[in-house]
Formats: sequence, C-alpha cells, structure tokens
Amino acid sequence: MSVLAKTLTRGVAAGALALGLGISTAAIADDLEPGKQYDLGRAATAEEIAGWDIDVMPDGTGAPVGQGTPIEGEDIYLTQCASCHGEFGEGMDRYPVLFGGEDTLASHNPVKTPGSYWPYASTLFDYIHRAMPFGQAQTLTNDQVYALTAFLLYINFVLDDDAFVLSNENIGEIEMPNRDGFIPDDRPDAQPETVCMSDCDVGTEVIGRAAIIDVTPDGDGQPEGISLE
Repeated sequence: MSVLAKTLTRGVAAGALALGLGISTAAIADDLEPGKQYDLGRAATAEEIAGWDIDVMPDGTGAPVGQGTPIEGEDIYLTQCASCHGEFGEGMDRYPVLFGGEDTLASHNPVKTPGSYWPYASTLFDYIHRAMPFGQAQTLTNDQVYALTAFLLYINFVLDDDAFVLSNENIGEIEMPNRDGFIPDDRPDAQPETVCMSDCDVGTEVIGRAAIIDVTPDGDGQPEGISLE
C-alpha cells in the first residue's frame, strides 16, 4: 500500500472513530481551556506537604527540631545499622563503608565516607532521615537521627567530644574535611538558565509525521521496505 493510501485510510478511520464516539475538536478545545479545574484529586493539606518537605540545606535550613550525642548514637547504630555497615563502620559485603578513607579520593580506589567525602553534616543527616534504615526508612525519630549523625561524625574524627550535642541549631555549623572539595560545573552546557515564570508557551512546530515519512512499522514490526533478514 502506498504512503498516500495509508494516510488516507488512517485519516478516514480516525474520523469515523471520532464521529462514532461523539467527539469534536471544538469540544476538546473547550475542555482544555487555560485555568480550568479538571477535578483530579484535591489540594494537599499543610500536614501532607510537611510530610514530604523534609530536605535539609547545607546551612542547616529545614533541619527538624531535635538533638543527639555520639554516645546515644552508638547504641542506635549497633542496633539499626551495624548489620549492614559493620560494627565499626567498615561495611559488610557490598554495603557502604562509613569510616576512614582519608587521603584516598585522588587514588584509583577512593573510599567515600562521611569523613573523607561528604561536604556537609546536614546532608548526612538528610540522607539518614530520608532513607535509612534500609528497608525501614523514616522509622527513626529526629533525636535518633541526630544521635546517629553525631556518632558517624565522631568515629570519623569530625567531632572530638562524645558528649557533643548535635541539634538543628548547630548542624549547619559543622566543618567537614571535604567541605571545599567540590567545585561548580563550569561547562557551558551545564549552566543554569533563567526559569520562565509566565507566558512560557513558545509553541511547537511539527516537522514530520511517522505515517507521512513512512517509518510506521508494518505487520512485521519494521518500517516498509526494511528487513533484518
């Protein structure tokens, strides 16, 4: 069948289907008018939004109220974390190592731990709070997460006092060893662009259709005239 014949046949079939279903382009256009409410779900409540709004910024902004010490975190670590990460943070099987790694980042086998790689203590808190323990994420209290974070910072020599109280008020002030180890991506194609906030429709130009340029698969799953045999 020729391309033109295929196109005409498909157009007639589509038109017949639309008429059979009582669909008109005018009706569709009316349904798609800007600002119309489509009754899909409902607006989220403040409590529901708060349940997802848990990110903590490098300076500690967004950190939930709570506190904990390395001593408190040790018991939690042994109960909740050691089975995967090892009793001393050495990592079991393929689970990540959480201790050591100093001066390895430039080597052929970098060991990326909170002490050697992570630039911000708040990011460590954020990850534990968001995703740990593995398989039971977000089951720990804020105080437990602060205590775990403090313990990991202590065994990596970021904190030198096992009674140090880590809290939402000071987590953004912790100086991590690799704080200055990251640089902005200066490649031209990686630079942020100005985000459009209004009148952002730039239009779309259709430059080809599969049926017209004959790349729509036939019965064998290949475009017409193409064979893999």
